[in-house]
Amino acid sequence: MIKVAIVDDHQLFRKSLALLLSTFDELEIVFDTDDGLEFLKYASNEEVDVLLLDIQMPIIDGYEVCKRLHSINPKIKILILSQLTSKEAIHKVMECGANGFFTKNSSPELLESAIKKVVEQDYYFDIELGAVIREAILWEKKVQYNGDLSIQLTLSSREIEIIKLACVEMSSKEMGDKLCISQRTVEKHKNRMMEKTKAKNFLGVVLYALKINAIRLDEL
Repeated sequence: MIKVAIVDDHQLFRKSLALLLSTFDELEIVFDTDDGLEFLKYASNEEVDVLLLDIQMPIIDGYEVCKRLHSINPKIKILILSQLTSKEAIHKVMECGANGFFTKNSSPELLESAIKKVVEQDYYFDIELGAVIREAILWEKKVQYNGDLSIQLTLSSREIEIIKLACVEMSSKEMGDKLCISQRTVEKHKNRMMEKTKAKNFLGVVLYALKINAIRLDEL
């Protein structure tokens, strides 16, 4: 059972979302609040698998919650839920180390899928946001990927293959079957890439590959 928490200051949306998600198989709503600080206290002692996090909140915003949560409980996957899709917003999502970004006008079925994928794959990459993400990557030259981008690292052909397959939502097992390697080997490649790029999660690796033009959105 995937334990889900929701932090959003719009009570009607939050309660409606909790009710909706409670109808899905394999999902359990364990906590919901409009206060990011309250959630951080909860997360320091209780088990949560996925946090659905709004950006715009009155006490501390979603970006700050995201940053603080990494030091409190880095195992929790963070899926940003927002109507903000500007390059500035996506840029900040990259910086704070969230595992994914999901627009609030998407369908409930896609949200259920996104929650499960962020648990299984460590990230959720919404290809519909591809153009916005590309703009954010190119927006100024100060975009950070949780590592030092002044030194351009080299990604091997195998690593690039894995990144491309990740972008089309293949699981590690599916990647292994396609590449004729074991699932464990795929995971080792992923972990090595995260260490190499100093990414907090695999989404950071994908974004790094886009930044250095190792992959292109029009290839995916």
